[in-house]
Amino acid sequence: MRVIIIGAGVIGLSVAWRCAQLGTDVTVVDPAPASKASSVAAGLLPPSGDMLLGQPDFARLVLHSRSLYPAFTTELARAAKGPVGHLRNGILDVAYDPQAAEGLDRLRQMADDFGVRYRMLTADDCRRLEPLLAPGVHVGMLSPDDGSIDPRTLTRALAAALRNADGHLVTDRVEQVLLDGTTPAVRLADGTVLHADRLVLAAGPWTHRLPGLPEGLVPEIRPYKGQVIRLHAENHGSPAVRHTVRGSYGDRAVYIAPRTDGELAVGATYEDSGYDEQVLVEGVADLLARVRRVLPAAARMRFVGAAAGLRPGSPDGRPILGPTAREDVLLATGHHRAGVQLTPATAEAVSRAVVTGELPDYARPFSPTRFASTPV
Repeated sequence: MRVIIIGAGVIGLSVAWRCAQLGTDVTVVDPAPASKASSVAAGLLPPSGDMLLGQPDFARLVLHSRSLYPAFTTELARAAKGPVGHLRNGILDVAYDPQAAEGLDRLRQMADDFGVRYRMLTADDCRRLEPLLAPGVHVGMLSPDDGSIDPRTLTRALAAALRNADGHLVTDRVEQVLLDGTTPAVRLADGTVLHADRLVLAAGPWTHRLPGLPEGLVPEIRPYKGQVIRLHAENHGSPAVRHTVRGSYGDRAVYIAPRTDGELAVGATYEDSGYDEQVLVEGVADLLARVRRVLPAAARMRFVGAAAGLRPGSPDGRPILGPTAREDVLLATGHHRAGVQLTPATAEAVSRAVVTGELPDYARPFSPTRFASTPV
């Protein structure tokens, strides 16, 4: 079976790797692999979050992906013959006032519902775990089985694993999706036409804009901008933070994800600003203020850089996985803020649908068929 996947972020590459393992002849097409949201994401792997409130199907998908992550990264490291950037160092949530503590209580209730291991902490507990935290912690919560992954390292590992599984990565732009024949094909910018038995669209917020798609086949995928800054604590003899930290005060929050090389990824911005990928001073200044509020020592760290990326949001805010109304065209997009978190489950579900035509039970609520539009 020949498979073409458009999009070489964490989603497209992970689906491709799993498809190659299932014996397909897979080619990923992207003019700039791993250069969009996957290169910007902080890569938090939290056990719960407000996005899961009142969404049992979504929670089931997230928890399944969480259960897959340890084995997924272990297998990937072997297949790639290199690091994957996974830190299972625990997520430490800290609330700095009663309003933020209410949000933490919601996380606690979800952890109880999901059967996730956690420990509630006093202010002194939090400072013992992370001495550089700002004073004034109201309450804390540690999820010891969770952590983060560096998506830049993850995409490099996925690309290497794909090559080692005899998959192909073509760095060119898709000029036209060709669906006039009995099987799908794509025309590249250099004029090459690639034919396939299955076509997987994993181009993030550009998925529905791929030229040649019939109207109604792919729902609109909206871009939501996120900015991240990167810091490095060169003067510290040990990591600036040992855990993946989420700090909140009032209605504001910041996350701090340590990397294996001592770098810190800091983020929290969320903007509905169309396809604007510019890094703006306002966003960087906001993130610097937030991280200094929670981690004052950040003011003395080296500023490594800043980046912006566009998260893909579906019409209902949930991922879109599996076959469309045309069964040989599948989707793997719409993950919004949970793309890295849902990578193992998406790869498993979509690769299975590519080969068998069917999604596993946990992924069926996210089928494109939930959108009523019929292609013309």
